[in-house]
Amino acid sequence: MTASYQNPCATQQNHLLVALPQDDMDRWQGRLELVELSLNQILYAAGRAPEYVYFPTTAIVSLMSMTLEGATAEVALVGNDGVVGISSLLGADAAATDAVVQSAGRAYRISAQFVKAEIEQSCGVMKVVMRYAQAVLGQMAQTAVCNRYHSIDQQLCRRLLLGLDRLPTDELDMTHELAANLLGVRREGVTVAAHKLQEAGLIRYRRGHIVVLDRERLEQRTCECYAGAKKEYQRLLPMALAA
Repeated sequence: MTASYQNPCATQQNHLLVALPQDDMDRWQGRLELVELSLNQILYAAGRAPEYVYFPTTAIVSLMSMTLEGATAEVALVGNDGVVGISSLLGADAAATDAVVQSAGRAYRISAQFVKAEIEQSCGVMKVVMRYAQAVLGQMAQTAVCNRYHSIDQQLCRRLLLGLDRLPTDELDMTHELAANLLGVRREGVTVAAHKLQEAGLIRYRRGHIVVLDRERLEQRTCECYAGAKKEYQRLLPMALAA
């Protein structure tokens, strides 16, 4: 399902679009398409050049890496804070990761070739895209450290918080199997971690649906990686968060 860009206020649901200079956004009008993204939809696969880039509004997309044996892990996630397909905008011939929808919702899509041309002719667009690219690299670096040094409990808390930051509610749809695939750990470890959080009164979990009951305590329970990645984004794109 697609719809042409009509309401300028609707794009304000994506912080990166908000950060673009108004003169540039005016040129994008009519090219942005509002699309529905379904759970597990693959927006592009590693090794291929994306035809479109996506600016999520209510959807969340995971950037996933896979081993030769088929094991997966999430290296970054994109929601209303950014754009899916950043590598193609920076001149890469093909994506390095899969982009998979992990929370169904909406996004604006636009031709990758068009945005590449915009980056070349607009300093404003280039500045925003480069800053966001640095924020994504920071998120990837923080994820690598977290996966190496911190417990599954802390990793799960971090991932829940990252998801909440990109959704308008305190609820997420996430099975134990999905969480294990995202974190690159065994499902049993996620089950134990989720049970601990539920017993502590931080979340309520039922049939793949998670309700966060106490976000403040959840933040206290996670590692420094969550705050570190969030701080870097706020440093690089304060104009987006302030809008």
